[in-house]
Amino acid sequence: MLDLASLRVLVIDDEPFVLKVLVRQLANLGCAQVFAFERAQDALAMLEAGPTHDTMVFCDLQMPEMDGVELVRHLGRIGFAGRLALVSGEDGRILGTAQRLAQAHDLQVSAALNKPVTPEQLRAALGQQAAAHPAGAKAVAARYGADELAQAIRGQQLVVHYQPKVALSTGAVSGVEALVRWNHPTDKLVYPDQFIGLAEEHGLIDELTHAVVVQALTDIRSLREQGWSLRVAVNVSMDNLVALDFPDRVAQAVAQSGMPTSSLVLEITESRLMRDPLAALDILTRLRLKRIGLSIDDFGTGHSSLSQLQDIPFDELKVDRRFVHQAHSDMSVRAILEGSLSMARQLDLHTVAEGVEDERDWAFLRASGCDLAQGYFICRPISVAALLPWHLQWQARVASLTSSTA
Repeated sequence: MLDLASLRVLVIDDEPFVLKVLVRQLANLGCAQVFAFERAQDALAMLEAGPTHDTMVFCDLQMPEMDGVELVRHLGRIGFAGRLALVSGEDGRILGTAQRLAQAHDLQVSAALNKPVTPEQLRAALGQQAAAHPAGAKAVAARYGADELAQAIRGQQLVVHYQPKVALSTGAVSGVEALVRWNHPTDKLVYPDQFIGLAEEHGLIDELTHAVVVQALTDIRSLREQGWSLRVAVNVSMDNLVALDFPDRVAQAVAQSGMPTSSLVLEITESRLMRDPLAALDILTRLRLKRIGLSIDDFGTGHSSLSQLQDIPFDELKVDRRFVHQAHSDMSVRAILEGSLSMARQLDLHTVAEGVEDERDWAFLRASGCDLAQGYFICRPISVAALLPWHLQWQARVASLTSSTA
């Protein structure tokens, strides 16, 4: 549990009255070390002077001299290891953009709060766990070398976890997404954001992808033998879409598994530009001719989404989590989600919403007509051995979920 008495809290706001209110509210919540600043430069000087891991910063965005966005940039520069809460009276979209900017700087963002801030919001921000982009993640990734990763791939140190995809209309489980982890000899489970880039940079991505495809097909075959037929989705890098024999190698792996080609979906993340668009179009078209499913992943976050939907024979559109979670309460997120779903329906594409985090997300998506959902509200990524026990629990939950949102 967070010890508020030992937490150092910095509050930065150029309005003296707002600053005084925030300081009093934090003190009432049990914060014993609260420092107030009307200038961001002064707060930054304190943060540069020593360790910051036991520090929480509440910062207004709109300030003279150095505004909140500039401060975020400097916090990223100094490797700020504490937590940050952004506070503003500006438009919610500006506040949301500032939050994403801070996360891109590897800062732990606990909250983005509109003024006036209530004690309940402050309490929630103080208790919030670290965000999805922990400070120092880039440094951790740099500790692994290409030779070590190659040995991990060939030495069967890669493990595959699975996150279920369920039909929003009925709750039935239709498939799973395969998510690779590295079972490192000393660091235990290492997540893909710490080694996929390394694999792409050093020409190991084809070997890694093949290992994941083979393991995923083996696992869903074992489930099929137990009477449970599922499709499995595997993420594919743009760097896989270079070798023209890639479709043949994938089809061969499917054939050797004894599974139908329709049981495999390849999720194409469009966050990177295609190195060779002509080769990629050739490869993706041949995959569809082999009846292997193609899903455009993280739709709306990368390059040429609309152009790719026109040119590539995708049969599934996967809406990125940033346009799913909180769509029920955020008008801009809702507009993008509903627009994506409407376009997918007109193009006759199946739709998957990722990042379903709570029951409000679930209820809103059911009403919106989305086909499938995945996210922590349904199930975290788990081992293949845990899927059947989870399914029994899910069947008990789904009856109440579908009736309560009918």
